[in-house]
Amino acid sequence: MRELKKTLSVCPECLKIIPAIVFERDGKVWMRKTCEEHGEVEDLYSGSYEWYKRAERYARDGKGVENPQVTKSNPVCPKDCGLCRLHRSHTALANIVVTNRCDLTCWYCFFYAGRVGYVYEPTLKEIEDMVKVLRSERPIPCNAVQLTGGEPCLRDDLLEIIRIVKSHGIDHVQLNTNGIKLAYNPDLVEQVRKAGVNTLYLSFDGVSEKTNPKNHWEVPQLMENSRKAGLGIVLVPTVINSVNDHEVGDILKFGFKNMDIVRGVNFQPVSLVGRMPKKERERYRITNSDVIKKIEEQTDGAIREEDFFPVPTAMIISDFVASLTNRPMYDLSSHFACGAATYVFKSNGNLVPITRFVDVEGFLEYLDEKSQELKAGKNKMLIVTKLLYNIGKFIDKKKKPKGIDVNKIIFNALVKHDYNAIGQFHMKSLFIGMMHFMDLYNYDIERVKRCCIHYTMTDNRVIPFCAFNVIPEWYRDKTQAAQGVSFDEWEKKTGRKLKSDLYRRDVEKLKQSEAYRKFSEQIEEIRKGVL
Repeated sequence: MRELKKTLSVCPECLKIIPAIVFERDGKVWMRKTCEEHGEVEDLYSGSYEWYKRAERYARDGKGVENPQVTKSNPVCPKDCGLCRLHRSHTALANIVVTNRCDLTCWYCFFYAGRVGYVYEPTLKEIEDMVKVLRSERPIPCNAVQLTGGEPCLRDDLLEIIRIVKSHGIDHVQLNTNGIKLAYNPDLVEQVRKAGVNTLYLSFDGVSEKTNPKNHWEVPQLMENSRKAGLGIVLVPTVINSVNDHEVGDILKFGFKNMDIVRGVNFQPVSLVGRMPKKERERYRITNSDVIKKIEEQTDGAIREEDFFPVPTAMIISDFVASLTNRPMYDLSSHFACGAATYVFKSNGNLVPITRFVDVEGFLEYLDEKSQELKAGKNKMLIVTKLLYNIGKFIDKKKKPKGIDVNKIIFNALVKHDYNAIGQFHMKSLFIGMMHFMDLYNYDIERVKRCCIHYTMTDNRVIPFCAFNVIPEWYRDKTQAAQGVSFDEWEKKTGRKLKSDLYRRDVEKLKQSEAYRKFSEQIEEIRKGVL
């Protein structure tokens, strides 16, 4: 055993804050902690020590917030959350829960009305107040919002909610959805796009009926509706060991086949919420590095571990732009263990990661060096000129896909701040990411402090994802239960039965559609190795 760091965690039973150690054993990274009352807990932190050390090289802290909502002089993380002065990241993506009603009842879901026993739906004014709080963050106002639930499409006033969010200067609006309502209603797809949604954040847990009973039969029609509306999709698989981990490669290849409409695949290794014995945790547990390894295996090495970079790597780029402009920039300053990403391009029908034709590590080192020179007061024009001259040294022109002027895209983004160039980059590539949200067994308070994916609440507090969902007694459930209404009250108010939300599908009818036939053909091609 080799100790890597000391940290603080929580007891899964009593939620007491307790010391913990993160250590290496047998090539993996583990967490161990002991509660005086409930004993020792040990769980997997990362499936690969090698990946952990590589990711750690890119660790950077953000600027936090200058005007935290919680002004307590001696806050305790994560008990006094909201954000407080201990937090190291601004809100890069804010989740606004618009309803906890859902038309499905997935067993691994964080929460929905049927499970918690009440209906929570903030008013339009409450939603607007949340957005105002997000936009008031300093020095970097939140600029990206995800509308989530439950199933947001169950809100009759969804379009008005989207318009409210956009009206306050939010550039990027994601709609987190299972896609069922949108599959049956192409007009709604068009309407949410026109109202201001940039991306559908689509739950998609596998390419087969067994692995994706949630929306396997509806996704094909949703994708056709999205194509017609010109609305991009990010596929979001919750990856569960022994359940659907054998399909991560096929999920990725499906996204690759549909790059005209699929902008990315964002894998989410399952967060084992709730009380769970060690045997079950071992059965279902999977980490970012495990998913990366399975992607490498299931793409026959077309995408490898070294193609991925941890999320805070992006801060090297934002730091350069901030040094050049003397303005604070949007930072993705999460903990290095939280997530990872890469970009894949299509060349002659093959998967080509960006690292095959761009020396990403070399360019990042060069950019970091130039940032330090800028901070030291060196001539900006000289540095910009050198950048323009040297970009090509990091790009292999023979290997880069046709139709992509990487030099121009990089220079325009970094120096001219022309983000249309970045948009073109995204349109011609497939983003592959992953974000492993914690649970009570591998809870690292150092990760909570650096979280940049937050939830807003109706009391104007902003809560990190892994405080909001992992310890719902303190935040999510406490606030929402106080503002929620009973099923009887909701039904009396709306004149509808809550059970009428639940979706009942006609599988055979769905299978007869042209969209499903096309989908089935694509999956068959993937299994035969045809991309």
